[in-house]
Amino acid sequence: MRKVRIFVAGHRGMVGSAIVKLLRKNKKTKIITKEKHNLDLINQDMVKKFFKKEKIDQVYLAAARVGGIHANNTFPAEFIYENLMIETNVIHSAFLNGVKKLLFLGSSCIYPKYATQPMKEEELLTGKLEPTNEPYAISKISGIKLCESYNRQYGKSKLIDYRCIMPTNLYGPGDNYHPTNSHVIPGLIKRFHDAKTKKKPYVKIWGTGTAKREFLYIDDMASACIHVMNLDFKTYKSQTKEKISHINAGSGKDLKISELARIIKTVVGYRGKIKYDLTKPDGSPRKFIDSSRINNLGWKPKISLNRGLKIAYKDFLKSK
Repeated sequence: MRKVRIFVAGHRGMVGSAIVKLLRKNKKTKIITKEKHNLDLINQDMVKKFFKKEKIDQVYLAAARVGGIHANNTFPAEFIYENLMIETNVIHSAFLNGVKKLLFLGSSCIYPKYATQPMKEEELLTGKLEPTNEPYAISKISGIKLCESYNRQYGKSKLIDYRCIMPTNLYGPGDNYHPTNSHVIPGLIKRFHDAKTKKKPYVKIWGTGTAKREFLYIDDMASACIHVMNLDFKTYKSQTKEKISHINAGSGKDLKISELARIIKTVVGYRGKIKYDLTKPDGSPRKFIDSSRINNLGWKPKISLNRGLKIAYKDFLKSK
């Protein structure tokens, strides 16, 4: 029997690598991955030739240009251009080459800055976005609408079934620990570790510490992706709508950045003080997504924040 050929775009990234690890447990699948020098997803011609040659059955679109507040503020052109190109090239080439099933990974930053909390899927496009990552958010919204548009136009005639999942803030092994371009958890892990090893009296944290965020361990996100992809069509449609087809995936809990900092400080074993840099932005005051849809579809996370952060710190120590 022919194995199901699954292409994971972005397999070197934190999400993509976790998806690959979980998919490989199924012996009925053949996982297809490509290094960037062999397949640049921004290059339309390369992507078209790849899909024509490989005869892909399913796609997990986890490839993206990502980063924290600083990176989004510094490189807005790259963030919107690269992400738009990756999405349009992969989704359109998948369609042209008969791929019926695709899962697009978005981001919770698609929701308005002052969206009602917790953010339901229906909050999409109901208000202004957070300015610091607006270009990235717009690219991710475009990815959702691409999938919806192909479903609307070709769902019945060509059996196209392109799905979208919106993760909350992710963390875990394989994260980016860059001192300025990383997200909040890896950034804090590095900052507290460096302060510990250099015996610094305090660690500075961006903003007031009052902003609230939700976090999901990367292996839980991978399981959510595969769960959503493998739902039968009728069950999936029972929790989605034609123009609100994306599904949130979160931990169901959020906390203040100041609380998160204290937990990471304890995990790392740093004994100094925490100071807040009020000249730096907080970003959105709260980002907490409503995960009731995916919970109703039979998925729930398994890794607690404390446990996940301990694993993440061990991963950081290995990467040094």
